Amino acid sequence: MELKNLTHVSEFFLLGLSDDLALQPLLLGLFLSMYLVAVLGNMLIILTVSSDSHLHTPMYFFLCNLSLADICFISTTVPKMTVGILTHSRVISYGACLTQMSFLILFACMDDLLLTVMAYDRFVAICHPLHYSAIMNPHLCCFLVLVSFFISLLDSQLHNLIVLQFTCFKDVNISNFFCDTSQLLHLACSDTITNNIVMYFVGAIFGGVPLAGIIGSYYKIVSSILRVPSIGGKYKAFSTCGSHLLIVCLFYGTALGGYLGSALLPSPRKDVVASVMYTVVTPMLNPFIYSLRNRDIKSALWRLYSRII
Repeated sequence: MELKNLTHVSEFFLLGLSDDLALQPLLLGLFLSMYLVAVLGNMLIILTVSSDSHLHTPMYFFLCNLSLADICFISTTVPKMTVGILTHSRVISYGACLTQMSFLILFACMDDLLLTVMAYDRFVAICHPLHYSAIMNPHLCCFLVLVSFFISLLDSQLHNLIVLQFTCFKDVNISNFFCDTSQLLHLACSDTITNNIVMYFVGAIFGGVPLAGIIGSYYKIVSSILRVPSIGGKYKAFSTCGSHLLIVCLFYGTALGGYLGSALLPSPRKDVVASVMYTVVTPMLNPFIYSLRNRDIKSALWRLYSRII
């Protein structure tokens, strides 16, 4: 295949989920529905928390930011894919590809760090309940969100720098429905071993350190809960962590599956399925996990519904 210099390659082609024309309307309806459910569900969480004074606590402040990050996260991929299906065009410009990749990494890392911050919030609430209000004050909460954003921005720019080092590509077909760093490195015509090592090292740092923080927080939480004498007290303490723990398992399960799968057993079809789970299904399910398993959210939703009616 003819090598193409980057100065002449101004666009890539997103191969998407399927080449079957008969499946395109079904895919359009499915992903558009999932996108609308994810956006509306997360917006409802934000509206509910903002309008109910009972939920003006650090945990729900972080939940609002997580919902906002999820809206932005899913909006980096699905709208472009649905427009491509509608217009029968899979072209994405080089600049748009890098922009999409940057925002995808930014909001994925933001999700990761916010889940870590929420784990720390639960650790303080359960292990240091008497000092919770003093520790988790509004200034610290805003500071943690801002730090999460700037660390995520740094992560996305580091991935950008890795890709920008390449000046030619051996192909312009990306075997996914969005631009990804690993996909672009796979298309590069020069040796990418060092860059892949750097990319996975950066990913391990920005993904592994927050995961270690979550595991450490839950180790302390479980140790504290086991010291509670009554079974009812244990259940009440752990029930406040149930929704967060489910989202952590869903987020890291799909992310690590896609991340490690593409590195160890590269397969375009498996990569696409893992990408759908990671970028579409997880942001869609998060608001349902919190609203269905959280008594405070359900009560606030009912009060919001009663005021509207």
